[in-house]
Amino acid sequence: MEKEAPVLFSRMGRYQREAVTELLHWAYGAGGGMAFGLLPARIRRFPGTGVAYGLTFWLAFEAGIAPLLGIERGRHRKALWLVVIALDHVLYGVVVAGRLAPEQAIDTGRAEDRGDD
Repeated sequence: MEKEAPVLFSRMGRYQREAVTELLHWAYGAGGGMAFGLLPARIRRFPGTGVAYGLTFWLAFEAGIAPLLGIERGRHRKALWLVVIALDHVLYGVVVAGRLAPEQAIDTGRAEDRGDD
């Protein structure tokens, strides 16, 4: 953000810049969570979907969005940092998929709700 919006960020203090950057990160993650909810139910129900989604979401940012924004941080990071970030995004995917505390299914009598599709 400091590189792409220098005028805006130059007016903010250090803690304000960090807060704005973090809020943008959370907004991006919330958008990803909403996008996960748009996947077909039969895909969302597969146990590994959350993990795959979390990693894909991160890799899509690193390979696609970051270069478009001129962010070149991934190449200069140590292997341990990459492993920790990957695990963070695995956890994100698990949470978005509702695997930590899945809701109990409500039987509405519809085949879609029973997984018969």
